[in-house]
Amino acid sequence: MKKIATVLMVAIVFSSCAPMTPQARIAKSPEKFATLSKKNQDLVQQGLITRGMAPDAVELAWGIPAQRFEGSKKSKSTERWDYAGTRPVYLSGGAGISGFGYNGYGPYGRGGYYSGYGFGLGPEVAYVPYRVASVWFIDHRVDSWEQAR
Repeated sequence: MKKIATVLMVAIVFSSCAPMTPQARIAKSPEKFATLSKKNQDLVQQGLITRGMAPDAVELAWGIPAQRFEGSKKSKSTERWDYAGTRPVYLSGGAGISGFGYNGYGPYGRGGYYSGYGFGLGPEVAYVPYRVASVWFIDHRVDSWEQAR
């Protein structure tokens, strides 16, 4: 019984680390995919979006955004979806006690990133989030988007 539980836990951890593809998102929500036009279905399957797409199509193509912002422009509802990635930041540690973001200063300024104190024998790595893409919607339709290269 312990072996089965261990194998199950390992499988859950590894499956949660795997990136979701458009095909996997389509398989999870076939009813959303079925409501799209043929043109939008083809784009979603390729992980692409286009102007005029509904939020459900963008979610199938690119996934769930890390953040959503709502607003208004010229009496129309607007929404921005931001997608995030992480990049490694190498911290020179060496032997000794170190703290990242001591006194509330870090890569994000005041009140930034703090990982506490620790004892290290070499360089440490911290993963810092950054925006990789954004999609702007006006009246629940894609108006524009941008992606990092």
